[in-house]
Amino acid sequence: MLGPVKWTYFYLYVILDIFSRCVVGWMVAYRESAELARRLIAETCAHQEIQPGALTIHADRGTSMTSKPVALLMADLGVTKTHSRPHVSDDNPYSESQFKTLKYRGPRG
Repeated sequence: MLGPVKWTYFYLYVILDIFSRCVVGWMVAYRESAELARRLIAETCAHQEIQPGALTIHADRGTSMTSKPVALLMADLGVTKTHSRPHVSDDNPYSESQFKTLKYRGPRG
């Protein structure tokens, strides 16, 4: 996402429930990292009281979501994970729609 000053950007991490299309977890950060993704997933699962084995997360193939810390956390939480197909940027239409809305309706859009 564009920042308030030229050449500044932020990363938006979002966990979207595809059944209700509600955002159940989110974070804005200055950088992308596996640790931030791991923390968001852990905090969201705790906050939403998700029981082990009851959640599937579909994610892009970004370095954060394919990292070892995130994979180990998901295994510990009993989360099933799926990833977008290689080189396909629009594999998750719900997330893509949400990000497009945010991009064009955000503070600068």
